[in-house]
Amino acid sequence: MNDPTAHGIRIRPGGPADAPAILEMLDAAVAWMNARGNTEQWGTVPYSLTAGGTERVEGYTTLNWPWIAELGGVPAGALVLDTGPSPKMPIPAAEEPERYVRLLVSDRRHAGLGIGAALLRHAAEETRRAGVELLRVDCWAGGGGELVAYYERNGFTATDRFVSGVWPGQVLARRIA
Repeated sequence: MNDPTAHGIRIRPGGPADAPAILEMLDAAVAWMNARGNTEQWGTVPYSLTAGGTERVEGYTTLNWPWIAELGGVPAGALVLDTGPSPKMPIPAAEEPERYVRLLVSDRRHAGLGIGAALLRHAAEETRRAGVELLRVDCWAGGGGELVAYYERNGFTATDRFVSGVWPGQVLARRIA
């Protein structure tokens, strides 16, 4: 849990006190995506101002398993694990125990340092510690599939495609030995 990576990333359990930092990262991610012309993935409204956004993040920090990546003691990324996909998404539960990445976000000021990859490795470790062999995630499948490719580079395999409203999505899975 506290093993730093080559960039000095430390991953620790998250909690309710981390909700403001997570919301700040999500708001910055929306602004960054919009600046790159991506208004479809998360829309154009800051996440903290979307209907239910703040409450969803607060729930992640109290009802799920949140993990915070820190650089120099400052939050630089967040991961939330659960036992399955959001019931609001058209994704069936797995037919076996699983861990599910419900949220992965990193602070854009630290792009390129491998924060997201470190958090995904941590998710795999936590899945293994729980005695579970399946780790899944879903993501936006639009924009040429760059996000899907990111997860594939991090050990996941694309499985089921889905559509939520007009939002194209992809479920990816990773077997944990």
